[in-house]
Amino acid sequence: MFSVLSYGRLVARAVLGGLSQTDPRAGGGGGGGGGDYGLVTAGCGFGKDFRKGLLKKGACYGDDACFVARHRSADVLGVADGVGGWRDYGVDPSQFSGTLMRTCERLVKEGRFVPSNPIGILTTSYCELLQNKVPLLGSSTACIVVLDRSSHRLHTANLGDSGFLVVRGGEVVHRSDEQQHYFNTPFQLSIAPPEAEGVILSDSPDAADSTSFDVQLGDIILTATDGLFDNMPDYMILQELKKLKNSNYESIQQTARSIAEQAHELAYDPNYMSPFAQFACDNGLNVRGGKPDDITVLLSIVAEYTD
Repeated sequence: MFSVLSYGRLVARAVLGGLSQTDPRAGGGGGGGGGDYGLVTAGCGFGKDFRKGLLKKGACYGDDACFVARHRSADVLGVADGVGGWRDYGVDPSQFSGTLMRTCERLVKEGRFVPSNPIGILTTSYCELLQNKVPLLGSSTACIVVLDRSSHRLHTANLGDSGFLVVRGGEVVHRSDEQQHYFNTPFQLSIAPPEAEGVILSDSPDAADSTSFDVQLGDIILTATDGLFDNMPDYMILQELKKLKNSNYESIQQTARSIAEQAHELAYDPNYMSPFAQFACDNGLNVRGGKPDDITVLLSIVAEYTD
């Protein structure tokens, strides 16, 4: 299990969910004041082989990877899910997703990004992987979330079936759209050997679904790989988020851990009708139970930022 540390000095003066504000600069409608915003973020996850005691080093859970990065203009985070099928060809799927996320993190820390263009972060990172002298084979989904400090806008890019939720007042007010070519075949970035080009499924970063919208102090942002969403429907996630009573890092970390642990338990329940099993049934397959998978959860709260 791995936890991501919080970044920046942040002061939250909002009741969670954006129901009310105590910041004197903010109006009573919950829209937030004129100061900069930031994210208090904690993370937790499980590799699919966790029960066997096999844990990856670094910000990786199995074939999943993630990052949280801070820049003076924005807070940026991302998750990626390496495609496990590459293991059949002797390729470690975590290398692609992990390298992609580490490259995104470096670009942010170096200031080589525009907050309003998260697809640009994904594109530049992917191009760097393509230009490696030693080919890095593999495929991965990816989701990038950027909070522009001064504009109070969240900019997102989601390719595949990882994704995010924004929760306010106990309700989901924004969520990513899942991208699938067909059942259990999400959009993905890929690098294939020359002899397999055109055979291996590969999507352009430009194919990512991109959104931009305003956020408020106290908004909860949950970013995760499909291991969470395939095993926990929204109503279960919202039930867990209700336990988040304050916006300090320890509370956020505890809630992130609780969500990841519940998803992990459900993944191995053969009698549970998971969202993945329901989706399979909708596609004519007789499936029941959870979906054992790597699980990565990044849980963030929008708060006031002071440098």
